[in-house]
Amino acid sequence: MRLLLAIISACCFGFSGPMAHFLGAAGLSPLEAVWVRMAGAGLILLAVLSVVKPGALRIPRVQWRFFALYAVVAVAGVQALFFVALTRLPVGVTLLIEYTAPVMVVLWVRFVRAIRLPRTAYLGALIAIVGLTIVVQVWQGVRLDAVGLIVALVAAACCAGYFLMSDNLHVDPLGLVAWGMIGAAVVLLPIVRPWGIPWEVFGGSSTVDGHTMPVAAATGFLIVVATVIAYVTGVLAVRRLSAAIGSTVAMLEVVTGALAAWVLLGEELGAAQIVGGVIVLAGALLAQSATVRPTAVVTPAPHVSRRDAVPSLEA
Repeated sequence: MRLLLAIISACCFGFSGPMAHFLGAAGLSPLEAVWVRMAGAGLILLAVLSVVKPGALRIPRVQWRFFALYAVVAVAGVQALFFVALTRLPVGVTLLIEYTAPVMVVLWVRFVRAIRLPRTAYLGALIAIVGLTIVVQVWQGVRLDAVGLIVALVAAACCAGYFLMSDNLHVDPLGLVAWGMIGAAVVLLPIVRPWGIPWEVFGGSSTVDGHTMPVAAATGFLIVVATVIAYVTGVLAVRRLSAAIGSTVAMLEVVTGALAAWVLLGEELGAAQIVGGVIVLAGALLAQSATVRPTAVVTPAPHVSRRDAVPSLEA
């Protein structure tokens, strides 16, 4: 079940690119598409939770800072900075840089949280990054822009923050995602200025490389599947797998994105992408095998047994 949630999340996130392509072809800028995505997802979650689980929307005062930080870093930062980086770097390079996030997570967990991880977690992350390099074919037409590189690295750090903040939550994950989306929309409000969005295009259709889809359908799929379901299952998966393992499994998003682009946009999959996808999957599965909760590095007091001095992360 833990792995299934992570796979569902990665697969849902993988549809973000193809759906955003249709919105872009309809006339929306990348940041406008991000704002519509965040605002739409937040409103849907607020409406559903207010009826089904209103308690999830109550934020304890002591958690206000955490919710605000989650909205800025884990939602607005990841989405907006990634699209900004895309305007200055090739897609493959941007994806590769953003998905150094699992490495950042592993290093943070090991050296900042002082938690000893199984070797398979490190090896799985390394194998998945190698496979990702092959999937995006980073060696083709590499062009590094200094500003784009910095923005992509910050986006990767925000992505790592998403996994770390989703680990060991002491708040309702559904409420966290709902208010995170609303908060991200508010943060991006002065930048995007949504009152200038060409809202009339949502009543028409959009065509990308000969493939046509109603803009409203693409928007709905982007909001419901690639955002609401993706974030909710992602947060639940990280709570069960740990941030280090969940972030590695999330690399499957790139493979799913390539498959979705092949089906919906007619983009061809080369042999290198197929081989790289298999390698990413192997790395993710290897990392997932380290599902035993990691052990904290603790020096026991003389009067405490070592067994009692090493608490589980669940505690």
